[in-house]
Amino acid sequence: MSGGEVAGILVAVFWAILVSFLAVALARLAQTLRATTKLVADVTEQAVPLLADASAAVRSAQTQIDRVDSIASDVQEVTSNASALSTTVASTFGGPLVKVAAFGYGVRRALGARRGDDVPAKAPRRTVIVGRTVPASRREKRNARAERD
Repeated sequence: MSGGEVAGILVAVFWAILVSFLAVALARLAQTLRATTKLVADVTEQAVPLLADASAAVRSAQTQIDRVDSIASDVQEVTSNASALSTTVASTFGGPLVKVAAFGYGVRRALGARRGDDVPAKAPRRTVIVGRTVPASRREKRNARAERD
């Protein structure tokens, strides 16, 4: 055997090993593609009913939103009607009630003046310091100091 024949045999052996590795790789690739195809089919089979259910849920939610919108517009109308009614009642009865109350106060005052107890009681004086009221005990001490000075 010559060197060329040995080299030819070595190349043929390496070529056979390479083809074997490529055949194994292609067989595994085919197996992976079959599994992927099956997985995609299963996902599609399960996704279609889920999408149908989601679509039904969205339609139901839209119906409920439309109902709530109509209820909100009715509530707004009732609120505006109640506001108009309260304005009408206030303007109709408010003036006369104030006049009746003033008349009653005048009558009480006139009757009190006839009896002699027209002198109104002196209201206690309030001292405010930085937005708060001073208690009565401290207020009296302050007033007494102010009168002495």
